[in-house]
Amino acid sequence: MLRDQIHEKVEYKTMRDLVETIGDKYTDKPSFCYRVNPRDPEPKKVSYTKLRSDIRALGTELLARGLGGKHIAVIGKHSYPWVVSYFAILSIGSVLVPLDRDWAAEDLATTAAKAEIAFVLIDKDILSKADLICEACGAPAPFVLDVDGEADGTMKGLIAVGEGLIASGDDSFHEVEVDPDKLSLLVFTSGTTGKGKGVMLTQTAILKDLSDIIPFIDFGNKTVNVLPPHHTYGSSVTLLGHASLGIEIYISSGIRYILNELKAEKPGHLILVPLYLETFYRRIQDNIKKQGKTKLVNTMIKVSNALRKIGIDLRRKFFGQILEAFGGDLKLIICGGAPINTTMLDFFEAIGVRVLNGYGITECAPIVTVNHSKRTVKGSVGFPLSINDVKINEPNENGEGEILVKGVNVMLGYYKDEEATAEAMTEDGYFRTGDYGKIGKNGALYITGRKKNLIILSNGKNVYPEEIESEFVAIPGLLDIIVYEGKSKRGSDYDAIVAEIYPDYDYLEKNGITDAQSYFQKFVDEHNSTCVPYKKIGVLKVRTEDFPKNTLRKIMRFKLDVSID
Repeated sequence: MLRDQIHEKVEYKTMRDLVETIGDKYTDKPSFCYRVNPRDPEPKKVSYTKLRSDIRALGTELLARGLGGKHIAVIGKHSYPWVVSYFAILSIGSVLVPLDRDWAAEDLATTAAKAEIAFVLIDKDILSKADLICEACGAPAPFVLDVDGEADGTMKGLIAVGEGLIASGDDSFHEVEVDPDKLSLLVFTSGTTGKGKGVMLTQTAILKDLSDIIPFIDFGNKTVNVLPPHHTYGSSVTLLGHASLGIEIYISSGIRYILNELKAEKPGHLILVPLYLETFYRRIQDNIKKQGKTKLVNTMIKVSNALRKIGIDLRRKFFGQILEAFGGDLKLIICGGAPINTTMLDFFEAIGVRVLNGYGITECAPIVTVNHSKRTVKGSVGFPLSINDVKINEPNENGEGEILVKGVNVMLGYYKDEEATAEAMTEDGYFRTGDYGKIGKNGALYITGRKKNLIILSNGKNVYPEEIESEFVAIPGLLDIIVYEGKSKRGSDYDAIVAEIYPDYDYLEKNGITDAQSYFQKFVDEHNSTCVPYKKIGVLKVRTEDFPKNTLRKIMRFKLDVSID
């Protein structure tokens, strides 16, 4: 076992191998739990044995319908039926196509036709979109993602029929051949810079990606899932990683319920994107300020940090009241998707919650690097997986360049798009991530910014918007910020770096701040007084409406109005 390894490495050849193993190994332990009604006092819990039984039954019925090897769309929020669909479809060698339920019916229909969908599973509350989707791809009537209501036309009915088939001797679920190196997961990315593409992933890519990093993370016994499942970060990481360790996964009923759910379910760790981390941080700071305890908490942090240096850790005692907002047992947050402000990282570490920042991209199934529980480099996104060869293409004088990745977790290509695939891959098989970064002497990867977001000034200087954005995200009263190069109709001489902000208007009102422009301009002025001249912000925009976002709550930059006239 390696020095910083915590768990034994477990590898599975196929998804069915994983399903069968966890059913045997964890038997009556809770696998997934959820509330049928968000206001139910207690969640419904599903054992690992029951999970395997439902997967077998659904897989058997899908095979009986002639869907072995076919493309099956699953369109819904994260739910237990979604989980069963994920495992069952992959376990019988079919291709899962998870689609964003929030897309317009026309976009879903177009994508379903391109993906050659043969069968549709969909949430009941968006069933109205299904007619257009099924018509576009020639699929039969859809089935609803429901196991707790009526059986007719729902997954509950499919599972019931599958159970009957198994009882009568149908063993097709175990007999069907599954090729782990063929297309298994077709993910259409909801890009932040334009229209997404269909990423083709294999079971080998998904399973090896997770098995390679799990041994280095000190997971708790329970987590609360808040991420959408149609992204690889919200599906393979949450589902496969946790299931392979027998962890109990509570499926959140939605953002409006999350704070009460955290208190009730008491997770030991969370898988998040930075937006959630930023929201939690600002809420904590706001509560501390309201109680008039800012000075006290800061003093306690200094004392606690000093004690830790001599081996005395009293964080759970000192900051227990703060941690109760998360249920009291939270010790770890794994966060990926965007840079994280170091002030927030320091704060969470100081109160007893380690934040492990990582880096991934859908095309790499998705994890590329991550910090380890016993080996963390502040400011980095951690260490490359052993299955990855990560290198920097044409590094500049600072060692920065585009990040390239090669390994078994890299996609087969983009579905029905040879041109885009060729553009994304180098001649020697490396995937061009489109992200800039550098590799430190310690072997950790540092992300600089997104290639498409890079601002190249007339003097040749490069400005990474993400670097400036990360300075501002911890500001009280700020919900979101985007930095970009503003364009003027008067010519390039008038172009400027723009910071566009969406405030927390409730916070501003509660604190008597009536002029948002002036309030945030003070922080812009502070930035401009300390940064190098070419990174100064020339224009501050304050929004009255939220930024356009995808379902991972990432801002879709291509929809912004960048004019400054």
